[in-house]
Amino acid sequence: MNASYSELRARARDSLRGNWGKAIGGFVLSMLMAAVVSLLNYLIPILGNLVGILISGSISLGLISFFLGIARKENPPVSEVFSGFSLFIKAFCLYFMIGLFTFLWTLLLIIPGIIAALRYSQAYFILRDNPDIGVMDAIRESRQLMIGNKWRYFVLQLTFIGWAILAAIPFGIGYLWLCPYISVTQAHFYDNVTGRSQAPAPDSF
Repeated sequence: MNASYSELRARARDSLRGNWGKAIGGFVLSMLMAAVVSLLNYLIPILGNLVGILISGSISLGLISFFLGIARKENPPVSEVFSGFSLFIKAFCLYFMIGLFTFLWTLLLIIPGIIAALRYSQAYFILRDNPDIGVMDAIRESRQLMIGNKWRYFVLQLTFIGWAILAAIPFGIGYLWLCPYISVTQAHFYDNVTGRSQAPAPDSF
């Protein structure tokens, strides 16, 4: 049974209760890694771009593993953010193939590109849960999962627009809380579409 948007957000808040500090710490750690790559890109553009391309898949996989662990109340350590590097080759290939497919669809029009991004949005989650799966199999499974769910996932992101506006005041400090909140909600969406059941949290707003 599909959970409502408010139920998914409520489940995320329930998972984050008592884990906000850890969630923010993981998010900040990922931002620090991105900052290092940006600095390298500024100092040595060619090397910085290359490093960014090579590690983006591992960082994305590690973040998803971390926030999925929080969503499932597995008490992951903040170091889980680095876990994607244990599947470095697969994470890079997945990052490359998703980027390539999305780019090719975007060449047609912006909207097909957005649809493609939604179609492949669950691939990292699938790889996290099935580390032995092939890259193209993860992409195919994501595409299958998102049949009938792309619009639902898109609207879920839109439900955070109000929070995003508030988080920007002052100086964007609120994003330290909002980004983990969105990430854990996305993890609950994945568990919902894969049939991993969880009772909705009591509060929903």
